[in-house]
Amino acid sequence: MTAAASIATDRNMPHRPWTLGLSILLLAVAAVIVLTLLSVKSPLRGWFVALAAWSTIPFGSMVLLLIHRLTGGEWGRAARPVLAAAAGLCPMAAIAFVPVLAFLPDIYPWAAKASAIPADVARFYLNEPLYQVRTVVTLVGWSLLAIVFAIGAGHRLAAGVGLAFFGLTISLVSVDWFLSLDPHYVATAFATMISVQQLLAALAAVAVLGSHGLDRRAAADLGALMIAALLGVIYLELMTFIVSWYGDLPDKASWYVRRQALVWEGVLGGALLSGALVPFAMLLLERVRRSRGGVRVAGLLILFGTALHFAWLLVPAFPDQALVCVFACGALVILSAVSLLIGSALLRLFAPYREADHAQ
Repeated sequence: MTAAASIATDRNMPHRPWTLGLSILLLAVAAVIVLTLLSVKSPLRGWFVALAAWSTIPFGSMVLLLIHRLTGGEWGRAARPVLAAAAGLCPMAAIAFVPVLAFLPDIYPWAAKASAIPADVARFYLNEPLYQVRTVVTLVGWSLLAIVFAIGAGHRLAAGVGLAFFGLTISLVSVDWFLSLDPHYVATAFATMISVQQLLAALAAVAVLGSHGLDRRAAADLGALMIAALLGVIYLELMTFIVSWYGDLPDKASWYVRRQALVWEGVLGGALLSGALVPFAMLLLERVRRSRGGVRVAGLLILFGTALHFAWLLVPAFPDQALVCVFACGALVILSAVSLLIGSALLRLFAPYREADHAQ
């Protein structure tokens, strides 16, 4: 009887952090909605910035699961526990996006004033109904892919189709979600940069949360993948700036002028230093790449740099920048706590599927 009770208690344990995490998320979403209804816009904008930075981990984890299903490799098997749990948070990201979908005019200038953009763009692409449709299709599709591949049920054909779907949808929603904060600014490499940033954040999360389960070879593979993703983000960001500078167009110039204040130059410098240069220099050393502690420190730096990068990208678009930053920090703490609570339950929930996958 005692053994049976112990097993039953053990099986019920995952529901406790899951319930607590979901409750915190729903309360936070409700609080943002209520405050926005009371015409307090800064919490909604801060929530949006925090959501943009936090969601890179679940979305990037989903993509890495698809990639590993196609390519295989020891790195994916070693990283799978964290990737599966993180990808399982994609439905939580969809829930967290509800306030954004409900109050688009409080975030985007084109939603508040249709005349801010050309009439044909407003009619055929950048309007509230089409934005909401594209976002819902994307979030539902990504969530389904994440769950299917987290439990190991997806085949290679599904992984290929899923990656094609991701390539299409990230090209649309990265413009919708982020670039349309300034609807006159255009950057053709922006969607690619966001997708590589998602992969980098997911790899960094594995380095931080799953490095204890990595052997020296898997840690070295993870370090090499982080180097590749780091180079991708730096290259795409730098080339976007060079093309904008060379083109010398007013709309592109004004986007950078908004980020030319001393504080935002400091944020960008911090993002470059902590999120790129220092971890890149660390990971170039073989002894660091083969060290679980080394890749963990590099992962922490990359995650911090990712948050700074998204702050630099998004916050200057708002007039209430100081308040947005304050609420974004609070929202990021809430989303991180929700991730740890729900993720701990998902780790145990997906354990049987991981064992079956290894057995195959």
